[in-house]
Amino acid sequence: MFSFNHIISIQKEGKVSIYRQIAVAIIHAISNGILKPGTHLPGSRDLAKILGVHRKTVIAAYEELSAQDWIVIVPRKYVAVSESIPLLQFKKWSPSHVQAPYDNDLRMPFRLVDKNTPDENVATIPEVIIDDGHPDVRLSPIDDLLKTYRSLTARKYTAKKAGIGNTQGALYLRQELATYLSETRGLNITTDNLLITHGAQMSIYLSAHLLLNPASNVIVGKPNYPIANKTFAGTGANIIEVKVDEEGIDTDAIEAICKKKKINVVYVIPHHHYPTTVTLSVDRRMKLLALSKAFSFVIIEDDYDYEYHYTSSPYLPLASAQHNGNIIYIGSFSKVLDPSIRIGFTVAPKNFIQQCTALRETIDVGGDGYMQNALATLIKAGELKRHLKKAKKCYHQRRDFLDTLLKEKLSTHISYTLPSGGMAIWIKLKPHLAVEKINAGPQLRISKIDTAQNAFRFGFASLDEKELTLAVALLEKNIRQIKKK
Repeated sequence: MFSFNHIISIQKEGKVSIYRQIAVAIIHAISNGILKPGTHLPGSRDLAKILGVHRKTVIAAYEELSAQDWIVIVPRKYVAVSESIPLLQFKKWSPSHVQAPYDNDLRMPFRLVDKNTPDENVATIPEVIIDDGHPDVRLSPIDDLLKTYRSLTARKYTAKKAGIGNTQGALYLRQELATYLSETRGLNITTDNLLITHGAQMSIYLSAHLLLNPASNVIVGKPNYPIANKTFAGTGANIIEVKVDEEGIDTDAIEAICKKKKINVVYVIPHHHYPTTVTLSVDRRMKLLALSKAFSFVIIEDDYDYEYHYTSSPYLPLASAQHNGNIIYIGSFSKVLDPSIRIGFTVAPKNFIQQCTALRETIDVGGDGYMQNALATLIKAGELKRHLKKAKKCYHQRRDFLDTLLKEKLSTHISYTLPSGGMAIWIKLKPHLAVEKINAGPQLRISKIDTAQNAFRFGFASLDEKELTLAVALLEKNIRQIKKK
């Protein structure tokens, strides 16, 4: 008789139920040729005694194995490995070689998207997280949104409509969004010009994979939104970086490049550039539009936080100008509601939206119809505008409060230009400080650092004055510790 207490290893504190652990262990023993076809297994009472478990647990395991045809149970006589199992070559059993299947790497060839993929399973959550510019969920109309969501799910007719024809986005949301974007951003569009996505990243991905290929050239800012760069690289296109200064991306440099080679796409974040937060100047906006017409390239305009401008009314998007349909305009509600509410949108000519919808359908048949309709209800009721008015005032105060703190506590170690809007400040460290070192320690984590620029984004919108004070104090503490070494 086999030593079943060696073949079957049980972790009583494990997440997998004990009866299933027993069943899986026996399957592994059969698959490895240790238990051959026709081999008799201990009765349920005997195996329960060997393993130190309740007999009902063993019975449940045997029933599972029998249902899957691994074993044959002859009541009151015996339990045996099924004779229909092929005879497998014996593999020597060793406790050191016992490994869960998904503890192994996939050894077959597959494409590597990123060779340095970070581990997102953070063991400990620090006292303060400085994000790169998230809204404060405590101010967000999430409660109203969820209340509307629940009311929609309770209505029979909305339940039927929620998942129908939703690949381009719920028609109700596209109708309300077309009106909202017309009123707030001067966009003259219809529902046919809108695709609702799972955030700006999906919009960038869809646009890039329709516009670019390995023979294409795309111009981006330096520095730039890293995910956009990665998306463009994934198409095989040649990425050309153009410097971003205090007036935004250098349009003279773009013109010089266009005179030398064909440019297919220029990706810009004109309102509050990511990561530097600078606003593209009026003369460069005008020149970029003129260059797009002269050299026939598409502008992908990423306008992720249009709503937040403090010193004046926000500049209207490039997409509001006369551009002959050459601008793909991208926005998101993640900066308004909550980063976890993945609702974004793409604005483009109808024929392009149709192809974006078709491409999107290959990976995602549509978003959450209930959530989209709930958001449409908030927009129509004016709740979104009321929230933005309140949030804008609050974030403005937090920006100014953080500005005062930084000047008082860290002015000798950092430099920055106070942005006219947005939800973060782009902070550059002096050469004697390395950004990765100030991000070390259990109490504080900065979510977005740029080692090449020796800088980071200090998101102030999600932190109240007490939290901002603590964050700056921890930064100051980390800097003092670095200087001592």
